[in-house]
Amino acid sequence: MNILIVKVSALGDVVHALPVLAWLKSAQSDVQIDWLVEESFAPFLDAHPMVRHLHRINTKAWRRDGVLTSLKGFKQTVARLRREQYDLVLDLQGNAKSGFFTLFCGASKRYGFDKDSVRETPNLLATNRKVALDDQAFHITDRSLAIAKAALPHGTEARLAGPLPLDEAAQQSVRSILQEKDLSSGPLVVLHYGTTWETKLWSLKSWQTLASRLVEQGVRPILTWGNQAEADAVKAIDQSTGQRCCIWPRGSLKELTALLAEVDLVVGGDTGPIHIAAAVNTPTVSIFRATDAARNAPRGEMHRSIQSRLDCSPCLKKQCDRDAECCASITVEELLPLVDQALQTVE
Repeated sequence: MNILIVKVSALGDVVHALPVLAWLKSAQSDVQIDWLVEESFAPFLDAHPMVRHLHRINTKAWRRDGVLTSLKGFKQTVARLRREQYDLVLDLQGNAKSGFFTLFCGASKRYGFDKDSVRETPNLLATNRKVALDDQAFHITDRSLAIAKAALPHGTEARLAGPLPLDEAAQQSVRSILQEKDLSSGPLVVLHYGTTWETKLWSLKSWQTLASRLVEQGVRPILTWGNQAEADAVKAIDQSTGQRCCIWPRGSLKELTALLAEVDLVVGGDTGPIHIAAAVNTPTVSIFRATDAARNAPRGEMHRSIQSRLDCSPCLKKQCDRDAECCASITVEELLPLVDQALQTVE
């Protein structure tokens, strides 16, 4: 049986969908699974032992280059998908874009969300097996698993996160850098400042205070970043500690994954690195403001999260007049015990 997973973005959402692979393989060991994903996230899934083939798309570049390029990209992708003769497709995205590929991929059985759970209504036109979600499928991973279970109901492996294999060359590179920076011994703690939404960020001052408190405890925080704004922020965090942090060099997605697997703890907001850490079995402490920890936070005994105290949280707003108040509602004094608890479990 050939199955296509349609989960094109974003990074955290792709990570949340990984347990679907283990479920499908446990339901039917000889199933062949392909995945449709945006090019920027494809390295994350490269060489995954449970994925036969990745279909890469670059819709951002297509749109940038104009209508004709977009039409050509969609047409070529659909042609590739149809050649695979999929038995069924699992649309785990639930929006109009994913629906287009789901509808035209050639699969006779097309699974997706029903009208109460779909993200964008046009997606309903693409699927002919609509899955209703019950109260047990609130977490984003369980939403994806609900579709997989409807398609192949006899699986046995419903993981909370992962699996996510590591690239050997990336592991060697990360270990070499850790040794060069005299970080070969623990505890190793990654602080990831950045997120995609302004309303997911924790204040820079709070990050500075947290880093300083960790330094006082004998921890040398590793600061990761992904763009220039985040690079500026981690420099400010490092300076606030008297430059006693380690600003990690920006590398590939595979190298970031290898780093997160190597450390003892990752602290961050609702962002890709937190979810990658969970997928490689690294403990996390996560900070939630605009989004819902109950829906998005890593689960299991190794993971801890904290939600904004404001009565309007989670609001799902990308901008808000109460942003500063929301930021201040999560204090270092509340977060630090969670960090200490997490570190005690790995000692």
